[in-house]
Amino acid sequence: MGKYQSKLKPDAIDDLRSITQFSHAEIKNWYKDFLEAHPSGLLTVKQFETMYNKLFPHGDASVFAEQVFRTFDTNGDDSIDFREFLFAVSISSKGKSDEKLEWAFNMYDMDRDGFITRGEMLDIITSIYKMMGGIRKTSEDDSTPEKTMEKIFRQMDTDRDGQVSLEEFIEGARDDPEV
Repeated sequence: MGKYQSKLKPDAIDDLRSITQFSHAEIKNWYKDFLEAHPSGLLTVKQFETMYNKLFPHGDASVFAEQVFRTFDTNGDDSIDFREFLFAVSISSKGKSDEKLEWAFNMYDMDRDGFITRGEMLDIITSIYKMMGGIRKTSEDDSTPEKTMEKIFRQMDTDRDGQVSLEEFIEGARDDPEV
C-alpha cells in the first residue's frame, strides 16, 4: 500500500478515499507529511510514545500511547502504516460520533472480544491518569482511577452482566458526554 514510495498510486488513493473522509488532495498532503516524518513508511510504537510524551510532558503517556497505538495498528503487525494512520485520523477528525465512539470502544476492548471488562476499563483510565500527571482536576467521584471506572461502569453496564458491549458503550456515552 505505497510503503517506501514517494507517490501514492491511483488505486491506493481510491482505497483511501473509500475508507476515509479525505479528498484526493488531502490524502496526498497527509502522505507527504507522513513520509517526511516516517521515511520508512511505518510508525513504530516507540515513535508513537515519543509523540505522546511530547504532547503530555507533565505525566507518563507511554502506557496510554501503547494502547492508542494498538487501536491504530488494525492488522496487528506492531507498526502503523499510512493507511492505518489516515483511517484513524479520519475517524478522529471527521468521523460521526458513533464512529468515534466505536473507535474509543476498540481502544478499551483490549482483548478484542467485543466487550469491555472492569479490568480493561481500569487499565485505560489508569493510563489516562498517569498521562495527565498532576494537571487533572478531580471530584470525589473520580479522585482515583478505580472510582472513575466504577462510576462509568455503573452508568454503562445497563444489563449488569459485568461487561460493557459496544451498544451499551455508545448509549452510555450519548447519555453522559462527560463519560
